[in-house]
Amino acid sequence: MARLELDLAHSYKANPQSDEDYALLPLKMCFDDGGAYALLGPSGCGKTTLLNIISGLIRPSQGSVHFGGTEVTAKTPQARNIAQVFQFPVIYDTMTVAGNLAFPLRNRGVAPAQIRQRVGQIAEMLELSGQLDCLASGLAADAKQKISLGRGLVRSDVSAVLFDEPLTVIDPHLKWKLRRTLKQIHRELKLTFIYVTHDQVEALTFAEQIVVMTRGRVVQVGSADALFERPKHAFVGHFIGSPGMNFLPAQWRDGNFQVNGIGLTLPPEQSQKILNAGEVTLGIRPEYITLVEHDTPGAIPVTVSQVLDIGAYWLINSFLDNSVLRARLSGNSPVPQVGDTVWLKVISEHTCYYKNEELLI
Repeated sequence: MARLELDLAHSYKANPQSDEDYALLPLKMCFDDGGAYALLGPSGCGKTTLLNIISGLIRPSQGSVHFGGTEVTAKTPQARNIAQVFQFPVIYDTMTVAGNLAFPLRNRGVAPAQIRQRVGQIAEMLELSGQLDCLASGLAADAKQKISLGRGLVRSDVSAVLFDEPLTVIDPHLKWKLRRTLKQIHRELKLTFIYVTHDQVEALTFAEQIVVMTRGRVVQVGSADALFERPKHAFVGHFIGSPGMNFLPAQWRDGNFQVNGIGLTLPPEQSQKILNAGEVTLGIRPEYITLVEHDTPGAIPVTVSQVLDIGAYWLINSFLDNSVLRARLSGNSPVPQVGDTVWLKVISEHTCYYKNEELLI
């Protein structure tokens, strides 16, 4: 195992001229030994390219990769001692489950007694103990992917285990169980895990640190709590959460903070930090918007356009000029009707302020 350090950029074009020509814009980051990380972002954002650069399947067009202080930029995946689990099962159908799990160890000359012990340990973790003597060809797709996961986990000496959306073929009702299993395995084996996904639930429930990416950029690295409470980039606020963060155009003019022409009073610690910032964007999670009385400080009037009963809460959609404002109200809150004008409080300690999509406070 080793600390992974990246200082690189990558383009699939020979002579990139602009940001749009890069699959990965210049980045510097590291993955600590034994950490659990998720690369999270929409399709095409560069997360699989980054994973393949770490594994050695792709050599970065600029920069370097270091494992444990040693440069490995030009080294093959085998030389980097990486285990990688792909989106679809990579196994030997003609072998038994036990044979598949044992293969990476046999290939490296591990003693038979150690192989049996390690295969038994991994099979128990993945609930494959009862299928060790079964041919892989006769198993369902989800069981085959569990074998593929096991093949990636069976070696204890790897620098890191890389997962490229490994639960795609797993039935939805099994995904939660397997994510929990992988988290338990990480705690027990203390290997470095790097997990690629576009699913925020997978990332937030699996990883200790989430790397959020968009358009080839890493825009924030942090815990689930940090990404939810203080998104450093507007994209993170939009992408994390269900629904995502509300964004409202706002202005600081003549000593007054305004949203849609309505003057709002800010707490002193907030107003001092955005004083004279000009055009800004107010960001507030639907969970932190509250239904209040007329003219409550920090509140704005809106017209309700949709009321959705989600069961545990009500989702209220409303329009404010050209912006959609969503509020999550608890199930026992008074529920407005479509067409009602209500006051929603949007200023609190949870409110974020953005300039050019970057967090001010």
